[in-house]
Amino acid sequence: MLNIVLVEPEIPGNTGNISRTCAVVGARLHLIEPLGFSIEEKHLRRAGLDYWDKLDITTYKNIDEFREKNQGKGRFWYFSTKADKRHSDVEYQDEDYLIFGKESAGLPEYLIFGNPEQAVRIPMRDELRSLNLSNSVAIAVYEALRQLDYPALR
Repeated sequence: MLNIVLVEPEIPGNTGNISRTCAVVGARLHLIEPLGFSIEEKHLRRAGLDYWDKLDITTYKNIDEFREKNQGKGRFWYFSTKADKRHSDVEYQDEDYLIFGKESAGLPEYLIFGNPEQAVRIPMRDELRSLNLSNSVAIAVYEALRQLDYPALR
């Protein structure tokens, strides 16, 4: 099972879409506070409402709590436009953590530059800022699942 991690997500619609993706593919969703919304917020739940009961979700007070509780359980992959390695050049494994930053700023630089071998990017044109967060998560999840031959999916 893959793990999708959102560090301080800000937009409920993005997190709702990501929660739906996680439910559909059987990935765990990890949310690291502070969140820019309540997980009870109707905009968040509307995007994934009919899948909410099938979602495996955990929240953490901060990145340190997340790392403490999950270190050694799977490899961490930090997604950033500032990374050099392409997301498709990684060989994903079951239990990997795909980690994404908040919409306005991405991941903290210490995570990206402090872990250059685990920092990856989705290719895009240089002159454009970034993809939408929920689109980035979907691209990453399906690349990892493709490599794993879509376990438990038809």
